[in-house]
Amino acid sequence: MAEVLARTQLSTRAFYRHFDSKDELVSAVFFEMARVEALRLRRVMAAEADVIRSVMAWIDGRLNLVLDSDVRSDLRRVSLEAQSQASGAPELVSAAYQEILRPLMEELERGREQGVFPNVDPMSDALSVHGAVWASVERYWVSEGFDLSGVRDRTQRFCLGGLGVAPEVIAEVLGEGH
Repeated sequence: MAEVLARTQLSTRAFYRHFDSKDELVSAVFFEMARVEALRLRRVMAAEADVIRSVMAWIDGRLNLVLDSDVRSDLRRVSLEAQSQASGAPELVSAAYQEILRPLMEELERGREQGVFPNVDPMSDALSVHGAVWASVERYWVSEGFDLSGVRDRTQRFCLGGLGVAPEVIAEVLGEGH
């Protein structure tokens, strides 16, 4: 808290006019980072021609965060903090996770309406995709020399297959350079 107060040049009293607690500040930071990330994901998804490629863009967008070493260290620290908060105080991070998942849930719903993902439950399946992506990210972070293109391919295949996309369609869309 002392560092936050020093950086913001706020007194303790002024801080508590904005936030009821340190936890509320942490939640606000998580949410703001998630809001910015969701906007970035929406931009990359909007450039795609169909819902399958849009979902792939969401997955790639999340995986791309590991490529930028400046972002990676901050993201890793925030991600680890969010994970620890998720188990002990899920209310601190649930809004942030929902914000990041919202673009994916919307595409899954659109895909269900179009018959592309006929059996999806957008909320549950978005959580599953997110879990698979972050498991791949964490595996990449702890593995020296881990092949990022292999991570992308395996993650895309796993997630698209789990959403009910036929193997031949997955092979086709992955063969186009995604």
